Formats: sequence, structure tokens, C-alpha cells
Amino acid sequence: MTPDCSIIVRTPAEAVAFTPYVLGFHPSDSLVVLGLSGKVVVVGVRYDLPPPAAAFDEVAQVIAHQGAPEVMVLGYGKPRLVTPAVLGLVGALAPVGVRVREALRVTDGRWWSYSCSDETCCPAEGTPCRSDLAAEAVYRGMVALPDRKALVARVASATGAIRRDMAAATERARSRFTDLTGADVEAGRGGQLIRKAGRQAIREAERVARGGGMPSHDGIAWLGVLLVRPVVLDYALARSGPDDWRLRLWGEVVRLVEPEYAPGPACLLAFAAWRSGDGALARVAVDRALKQEPTHRMAAVLDRLLGLGIGPQALVDLRAPVRSGQGRRGTDGRRARRGARRRSL
Repeated sequence: MTPDCSIIVRTPAEAVAFTPYVLGFHPSDSLVVLGLSGKVVVVGVRYDLPPPAAAFDEVAQVIAHQGAPEVMVLGYGKPRLVTPAVLGLVGALAPVGVRVREALRVTDGRWWSYSCSDETCCPAEGTPCRSDLAAEAVYRGMVALPDRKALVARVASATGAIRRDMAAATERARSRFTDLTGADVEAGRGGQLIRKAGRQAIREAERVARGGGMPSHDGIAWLGVLLVRPVVLDYALARSGPDDWRLRLWGEVVRLVEPEYAPGPACLLAFAAWRSGDGALARVAVDRALKQEPTHRMAAVLDRLLGLGIGPQALVDLRAPVRSGQGRRGTDGRRARRGARRRSL
């Protein structure tokens, strides 16, 4: 969650209404946990149903790591899937010191409370979900996609004429990269020409996106080819932040590059999404990278970061260490102050 879109949850009805906007999509066959500090939702996490029984202790540890003193647990789906999952997680949360404020089941537009037996406020047929509360979230500019498939579609490869154009642009980029590699070797530069070209391409793409535009198809294909090199990807990550234009940029690059070049930009999209508090988008971006390249170094790091439930408030440095005597450059290109303290994975 980011400070400018805090969600306040006071009642079970509000929890049910706002959960899709915490996640970014309407969940189904899911176990959702809202971590609360007072009335403010500080974290929202989702798991597929049915989870293995052994997963409850691990999930409870992840929730406890967030530092939220209490939670609401919501299960989405039919009772045979939801009830054992919700009760299993509630039982696992108590030993780690997390108080469960409410446990709910949501099915077909209605919700039931596991902790309420008073039929005057919790009728046996369930309580209808309130559309007026959801309208409040929409009014505040929050978005909930129809389902997780719609979210996955945001990072899926483009098809049709665009794919044919990008295939041709990628061939040109490969030829350009081969020529650059040859020149690098011939000049004995040890990869310096490729590193320089990568930095120039990243900065130019950022400049265009910051101004509201998008690189050309040739520019995007060139980025995809260059981001295969870890030194280029590390440079782009070092400059990354939670800006909306970065999400647009790397989301478009992921969609347009040839699939074999998707892991690099997918990691950049995941990192920017994580920094902005959009864990759902970060998750599908990492999954896209790992599906294409299961052993991708940075995707594995981000996968672990998300799996541990580490939030963007933790300052995590994913960059390679700087050589002695050198400063770091910030996202605005200026050299960072020496001795600045940062935590790393």
C-alpha cells in the first residue's frame, strides 16, 4: 500500500468491498489476508486454494513478518475449499502472536462470518456485498480487474501485426548487437562498448517515457537484446523507482519484445511495481520472467523477495557493489553521497 491511497477498514462489509482494490483484481478460489494497523490496511496477500496443510505455518510466518498486529482473513469460493483453509490459517496465526479480528467467507456476491453466530447481524443466507463501498474505492481512483487472468494479460506477449513488426525489429537489433560485440572484441574493450550502449539505451527510453511517449519498435527491440547482459539490467535496476511512467515503459517493453527477451524487462516491471506497492503486478511479472527462464538470476531474487512478503518500505539494494573509491549515481544521474547506509539482500 502507498500513503496516497490508504484503505480504512472498520467492518467486515468494508473488508469484503475493498479487498479487490487492495489486490488489484477480484479474487476467486483464494485465501486473502489483510494486515491491519489500527483501521489502516498495511498489507494484503493472496494464496490459491486449496493450499497444502503444511503451508499454513509458512503463511503465518510471512504475515507475522509484516509487523501488522492484527488481520482479517477472507476466503473466496465454495465452503468445502474455503472453510478448512480459513480455519487452518486462523489456527496457525495465534502461535505467532497475530490477532485475527475477523474471518470471512465470500461466495457469489455474499459473505459469511466464521466468528459471528448472531443471525440478526449475520444471517444464515449470508450478507450481500455492498456496491456503494466499492464505488468509493473507484471514486478514489483505485482499480480492480475482473480476475487474475486479466492481470496476467497485462504482461503477456502482444500478438498479430505488432508481433510481426517486432520480430523484424528484433532481427535488426540482433545484427546490431553482433556488430557491436565484434567491435568490442576487436578494440579489446572488454565489454565496455556494450555497457555504454546499454546505458545510453536505458537513459533514452527513460527520457521518452518520462515525457509521456514510448520508444519505437526498434528501440524496444534494442532494449530487449541489451537487457540480456546482467551489467545492463543491473544499471536499469539501479535507476528504477515507483514512477507511473516506469510501469508504463517496462510493461510495454515486456509485451512487445520477443518472448526470449522478456525476463529482463519483466524484472524491471516487477521491481517498479513492488516499489509502488503493487505486489500483484510484481508477482505476475516475476512469474512471466521465470516461465521464460527458470534460472534467471534477478527473477529468482525478486521471487524470493515477494515470497517472504518483504514490503517496499524495506530499503533493498539489488545492485552490484560499487568498486572502492566510486560513488553511486541516483535515479537523476547525480552521484550519491559516499557512506550512505543501505541494506541489501
